[in-house]
Amino acid sequence: NPNPAHLMFSSSITLSSNVSSSPPQECPSTHDLVNSLRQVEKMLAVHEASYQQGLRSLRKKISALHNSTMAIFKTASCTKPEPPAHGRRLGRVFGIGHEVHFLCKPGYELIGPRTRVCLDSLRWSGQQPMCRLLFFFSGLNNTGNSLASFSPAAPSSSFPASAALSASSSSSSPSPLSSLSPTTSSPIVCVPDIDECRLFPLGQPGRLCVHQCVNTPGSFHCFCPAGYDLARDGRSCTDIDECGNRMHNCTAEQLCVNTFGGFQCVTVECPHMRNATYIKTSPMRCERNPCMLGDKGCTQAPSSISFHYLAVVSNMSAPRVLFRVSAARVLGDTLRFGLAGGRGRGHFSVQRSGRQTGTLLLVTPIKGPATLEAEVEMSELEHNSLLGRYLTKVTLFVSPYEF
Repeated sequence: NPNPAHLMFSSSITLSSNVSSSPPQECPSTHDLVNSLRQVEKMLAVHEASYQQGLRSLRKKISALHNSTMAIFKTASCTKPEPPAHGRRLGRVFGIGHEVHFLCKPGYELIGPRTRVCLDSLRWSGQQPMCRLLFFFSGLNNTGNSLASFSPAAPSSSFPASAALSASSSSSSPSPLSSLSPTTSSPIVCVPDIDECRLFPLGQPGRLCVHQCVNTPGSFHCFCPAGYDLARDGRSCTDIDECGNRMHNCTAEQLCVNTFGGFQCVTVECPHMRNATYIKTSPMRCERNPCMLGDKGCTQAPSSISFHYLAVVSNMSAPRVLFRVSAARVLGDTLRFGLAGGRGRGHFSVQRSGRQTGTLLLVTPIKGPATLEAEVEMSELEHNSLLGRYLTKVTLFVSPYEF
């Protein structure tokens, strides 16, 4: 059906063009106009309902597509690779780009790749490795003055890989492996131990230990530096909270700050300034005493000074938010945030993150051990006139370790 509004507009044009050649027509009554408007309103309501229904259907389809896409990404991983017989697999994550490693038990050699990677095609690179029994062993025969060599044979359940194989035979011909007895008195020849620590060094993907790896016969052990405990997984290191466990030697006047791998004893003291004096109002805060009337040097000094201590690991990624400074209430019309000083200013930056909040950022990684300071200043102004300065001194203790 044609649009009623369009029809009304066209009708009015016709009337104006034919006014001189045809008798005048009556204008639509108020009742007709109201009916026409109601029809237009109903038509718009139908179109709006249809549009809303289509929009809801489109949103549902987009949500379903998003959920299915996320499910694909979450479940995109290769099948769990089985460890080879008489060996083991290292690695528990089987997602795209992740690696798994394979080792054999003592007495076996690995045939195939030591490392396999999960490819984008959700297949593992290379072929499935296998562990093969070492073929040749040597030992003294019963006469004690000649060597007996043994041919390869199928592994037997009575001869584990770690068992030493020797011969007991009066003949000079080699004896089959199945006829060997582990109770003979011939000397034992041990197979070489696999140095897992050298095979998977620190700093490489798939490393065995977070800190230090020590090879042992047939295995390995992980060790942590002082200030850490070995985690339950036997490979990671967990920081010891010397302050919380009362394992520190800080005095009653000092504050114990736990750091990664140790602790620091700090003394919070109010500064001594030429034009202002301060009093300690809390363990981590100093307030300025009231100034004499007209003493501009005193009023320009910070109204309060707060102290905060943070512990971070070495080479922490940047940029990173370290600390936020906020005003509880604002008396003036302007708040300004900035760096007032401190050691290592090149590593820090201050950005405004809200009307009453400033954020201290670490902009470059820091290699530990190191101790850096940053002074964050918040200034309150009214019509460009200073009402007060508030200083926050942040001390950063950087650990020598990256964990």
